[in-house]
Amino acid sequence: MELSEAIQLIRSDHFSLQNNAEWADLGCGNGLFTFALAHLLANGSTVYGVDKNPVKFDSLVPPEGIRILSMQLDFVADALPMRDLDGILMANSLHYVRDKPALIGKLTGVLKPGGRFLVVEYDTDVPVPRWVPYPVSFQSLKRLFENAGYASVGKLGERPSVFGRANLYAALVAP
Repeated sequence: MELSEAIQLIRSDHFSLQNNAEWADLGCGNGLFTFALAHLLANGSTVYGVDKNPVKFDSLVPPEGIRILSMQLDFVADALPMRDLDGILMANSLHYVRDKPALIGKLTGVLKPGGRFLVVEYDTDVPVPRWVPYPVSFQSLKRLFENAGYASVGKLGERPSVFGRANLYAALVAP
């Protein structure tokens, strides 16, 4: 997927509304969605790219006025050093988490009041061993976050997966 396609998938007016926003991209991989989000945030914002492997952004350049900081840690097992985040992005990382309710509880604790989740996942509940071991379809994601006390789970975009098994969707979760 190209950067422009990732931006289009997650586009929402919500992101540009707040100056100096702080977001974390958990399981950022090569940073595609880290940089896609950065292109949607207002000037002065920061995105933390977090991955359990050494973070190596693929020569992507952040937009002017946006800071992107990388850190290596396991967001499931380790405590996050950030507090009062405006949002958490999880693009193709939630499907590696077995105990999703416990993780959501942990992550809710690092969000400021009104903080949001931005999730990009495959719209299926059928596991693909090694690649998508604990999938979360859009309907399952809705139930998961509603059970965690979130009021709004809305789909931002959808596109066919290059793997052909299920569409890729983006959802914004709000309290």
